[in-house]
Amino acid sequence: MSTTFHNIALVGKYQSPDVAESVMAIARFLRERGLMVWIEQGTASSIGGAGDFPVSSYERIGGEADLAVVVGGDGTMLHTARRLVEYGVPLAGVNLGRLGFLTDIALNDASERLGEIIDGRYREETRFMLDAEVLRGGVRIFQTLALNDVVVNKGELGRMIEFDLSIDDEYVYTQRSDGMIVSTPTGSTAYAMSANGPILHPSVGGIALVPLCPHALTARPITLPDTCRIDIALLPPQDARVHFDGQARFDLRAGDCVRMTRSEHVLRLLHPESYSYFAMLRKKLHWSATPRHN
Repeated sequence: MSTTFHNIALVGKYQSPDVAESVMAIARFLRERGLMVWIEQGTASSIGGAGDFPVSSYERIGGEADLAVVVGGDGTMLHTARRLVEYGVPLAGVNLGRLGFLTDIALNDASERLGEIIDGRYREETRFMLDAEVLRGGVRIFQTLALNDVVVNKGELGRMIEFDLSIDDEYVYTQRSDGMIVSTPTGSTAYAMSANGPILHPSVGGIALVPLCPHALTARPITLPDTCRIDIALLPPQDARVHFDGQARFDLRAGDCVRMTRSEHVLRLLHPESYSYFAMLRKKLHWSATPRHN
């Protein structure tokens, strides 16, 4: 039995009964290793119950669990990270999604790789998050965290929006575009990459600003130090919308300001010893793949 991990929580893909077999198989494996296993209550509800395993809230998991195993895709990891990051509970991810940049353990290897982790043979890395808030008339009316990105976009409008960008109270430019992605290194392989943003290594202390379809083609992505404060102030007459990790959103009015800084909270991710960031990119993005000829 591991001397590092005693209480382990399982979190499954949100509102997906399809993960039931995988979650329960991993739960039985962990219990056979002598560990206390909890099933997150939303997961238990989605999969039709937790059998004879105890059900636990995120609050209890945060306060008592030594490890949370996320069974799903990157969206499930994002949701779980946002709920548990303030508690400092490390996360490991078993991939049931598509790409799995964050949930890097393949399902067919889950028992072996999780066994390595609970035996203390793992790599730990930290990922920083963004504190984001919406100011209206200088008063904060909304606040949340983002692991991947904060995206200001035109919402339901069929036209561009206009906003001022300021860094550390210094005016940078006024932009007309479909919006702006403010991305962490973790989010640089997500929406930002699709918008031609740079890939940032997780150890880089940088925040990428990636314009969405800018009217001026000279508006290019830029990487900023993670010590800066970023303000996006929406100009009239259009309203807009801001999204946080694709998990939460807030409708903006003309004059609102979205303010972002690096959060004091950091996410702890555990990987198997064999994990390599560059090998992951090579596999997920099909680098060095042999061209196929029809």
